[in-house]
Amino acid sequence: MKIFSKAVVYLRMIKFPHTIFALPFALSAVVLVQEVKPLNFETVLWIIVAMAAARSAAMGFNRIADAELDAQNPRTAVREIPRGTISKKEAAFFTFFSSLVFILASGSLSRLCFWLSFPVLAFAFTYSYTKRFTWIAHLFLGVAIGISPMAVWVAATGEMPGAISVLSLALSTYIAGFDILYACQDVEFDRDHGLYSIPVHFGVKKAMIISGLLHVASVLALAGMYWLFPLSPIYMIFIAIIGVLFIAEHRLVNPDDLSKIDIAFFNVNSVISLLVLAAIFLGTIL
Repeated sequence: MKIFSKAVVYLRMIKFPHTIFALPFALSAVVLVQEVKPLNFETVLWIIVAMAAARSAAMGFNRIADAELDAQNPRTAVREIPRGTISKKEAAFFTFFSSLVFILASGSLSRLCFWLSFPVLAFAFTYSYTKRFTWIAHLFLGVAIGISPMAVWVAATGEMPGAISVLSLALSTYIAGFDILYACQDVEFDRDHGLYSIPVHFGVKKAMIISGLLHVASVLALAGMYWLFPLSPIYMIFIAIIGVLFIAEHRLVNPDDLSKIDIAFFNVNSVISLLVLAAIFLGTIL
């Protein structure tokens, strides 16, 4: 029972439910790969394990890197390391173990994936420090997560990604856009502590406009998939719904009222991610 409760704390530390934002995009890539090279269950399983492990390692590293800052920020002081429910040493072990699982899962897919796993981890870890020197840190996060569809393509086919890169672009701009919205909550804290972000650099109003433009790019990239892959017209119906949800997300949040960011961040984004998977799955089989 103690082991189970500790595991729950670790999962809370890395916000494991947020995996739902990117995993449907990776599974969408799996669906599209099937049209080129049918995958067996073992390959799909290793892809899912690799992605979950990579995200866990990156989040664990981020929590260690930001521990002191989190302790000073009232919004993040309740996180596990500042509260003392997980020590830095425990978080470091968790990060090391997750990294090892990612490397082993990558190696189980192919030798190419094994060697690529090291620069992927390095890039994912680097993100944790970007807000200390550049306001485009959100784009680093977007790229770090957004490469997952391309990674799936490489893992499944052994070839460099082509058209699937557009799905990665959609995911990157999607992630970066809502990370900008989320950062609006900490604009005063970040400014006082010399941290960089788009809300700090441009102000909250302009940051929300930039976020909106990134989400427009995300919808356009998703729409572009229709002409790059053999998808049914029903796919475009789903993309239209996703576009409406993006509009709803941005109407929930405004510079004078950030109280609904959590609703926009988790609820709406979760639905968008799942709709992307549904769109590609139905668009392919129909």
